[in-house]
Amino acid sequence: MAETGYAAFSTTVEKANHILHDIEQSYGWPKERRNQSYAALRTVLHVLRDRLPVGESVQFAGQLPMLVRGIYYEGWDPSDVPMKMDKEEFLARIRQEFTFDVDGGAQRLVETVMDALRRHVSQGQLEDVKSLLPKDLAMSIG
Repeated sequence: MAETGYAAFSTTVEKANHILHDIEQSYGWPKERRNQSYAALRTVLHVLRDRLPVGESVQFAGQLPMLVRGIYYEGWDPSDVPMKMDKEEFLARIRQEFTFDVDGGAQRLVETVMDALRRHVSQGQLEDVKSLLPKDLAMSIG
């Protein structure tokens, strides 16, 4: 466990590291590419956050580990959401903000990050999020 001297902080660092590790493992990336897994997590969270209505966004974030919740809210302006995006616009924004090349492109990146978040977000919450997205995009997040 990452030791910070405060149990809640150590726990949230550990949970964030598990999420990043799950992303890395899915792609077969070594831990040395942690900046890439962090960029994947941050990008998907920000694009999803900006697509959701404020209330649903807050409910989703409330289930994230504390550190990941901070990443989610970084730079958020709730007066600018929800941004209407169809699947192609959503994936285009992922490609624009995630500057690394990955197997499977933006679609797989979204699927991989959402899979990594599953142990922290209830199935009911994921279903709520999916219900607010275009059907073809909702299928991308399982």
